[in-house]
Amino acid sequence: MAATLLARACGLVRGAPWPWGWRRLHTVYQSVELPETHQMLRQTCRDFAEKELFPIAAQVDKEHRFPAAQVKKMGELGLMAMDVPEELGGAALDYLAYSIAMEEISRGCASTGVIMSVNNSLYLGPILKFGTKEQKQRWVTPFTSGEKIGCFALSEPGNGSDAGAAATTARADGDSWVLSGTKAWITNAWEASAVVVFASTDRSLYNKGISAFLVPMPTPGLTLGKKEDKLGIRASSTANLIFEDCRIPKDSLLGEPGLGFKIAMQTLDMGRIGIASQALGIAQAALDCAVSYAENRSAFGAPLTKLQGIQVTEAQPCLDARGTRFRPVLFGSRTAFSLGPVLRPPPSRPSGRGEGGPALTVGRVWAVAVQVGGHGPGPGECPAADLARCHAEGQQEAFHQGGGNGQAGCIGGRNCHHPPGHADPGRHGLRDGDAGGAALPRRPHHRDL
Repeated sequence: MAATLLARACGLVRGAPWPWGWRRLHTVYQSVELPETHQMLRQTCRDFAEKELFPIAAQVDKEHRFPAAQVKKMGELGLMAMDVPEELGGAALDYLAYSIAMEEISRGCASTGVIMSVNNSLYLGPILKFGTKEQKQRWVTPFTSGEKIGCFALSEPGNGSDAGAAATTARADGDSWVLSGTKAWITNAWEASAVVVFASTDRSLYNKGISAFLVPMPTPGLTLGKKEDKLGIRASSTANLIFEDCRIPKDSLLGEPGLGFKIAMQTLDMGRIGIASQALGIAQAALDCAVSYAENRSAFGAPLTKLQGIQVTEAQPCLDARGTRFRPVLFGSRTAFSLGPVLRPPPSRPSGRGEGGPALTVGRVWAVAVQVGGHGPGPGECPAADLARCHAEGQQEAFHQGGGNGQAGCIGGRNCHHPPGHADPGRHGLRDGDAGGAALPRRPHHRDL
């Protein structure tokens, strides 16, 4: 699968002509020394996004239409299962490759980027780490080709960041589990063929009583709520999952009973790398639009880019994008350069920093893009609809897999530990000892990471 992905880039990396009509990438990314494999991956994803995603992005977003054909092609390229071993049908690449691919795909279409992100990190991720061999064969292999995608069900109408307060229950009944409750804001809900669900098997134990389950879709007892009318990223469906005495086999349990909360937190740590890269892709798309407009529009007898005021205005978002580009890698997958495939998820604090920065960068870059190129169609044509879509998509990035305050909690909670013997009563969320990276040994000198 990895060979297929890289073969598409052959002949395009060195000296290839820029395809006529494609958007020019305004970035300093080329100055970063990436391994050759990752450079070819980046070019392949960039070409695919320009050819297959950018032309349809506005239409599928407007129509709330799932880009099924494009997702299938991404599966053929290995993009829907990037860190899945080859024996299970994946590309067997690392988190650095995942971050690069997510940025390029999201630059073309943010909706397609989030579909890719959820399938890779939130659905396949926990099964790869905690599933049995039989579960991996059944729940991973069919979801690598783009024919099927999965989703992740943790949040509920009554709790978001406080995942330990789950009201959805799972009770053992003979050789089955019976699930009851409602999961909210589930990405890919309408298109998914399976879901990783978190439910309480013992409410008295709070987060230590939560377990994870693998549920096929559709299945008796599970119904879908209406599609949410979101601000942006609308080609990816978001809806409630309603469980009413939904009976699943006993072997649907993922990991050990009571391990669900740690599975969820570690999974979100991995997922934030993708969301950070997606935010960066959206910001880059807005910057490209604005710079292209400024290059082609003339004022005072010269292109706008020759005016010092415009140059100064565009300098800051370029610097923002450059600095932000390193966050997903350095804070989330900092071992990818030296160790190859990352074998463990990043701790909560670094991954929170990795997501929080890019989510803020989107807003800053978009504001400058509107100032430079938001004057409506004209020479160079920077369509207002494109900038509006980037703005809507960027705003939504601030809430994916935990809002900005949640990311701050990941960061601050790691800096402000309670002294031994002084527990944090009533706090069972991201700062609690059982949350986030608690299942991982704390690294020495973690303040220097």
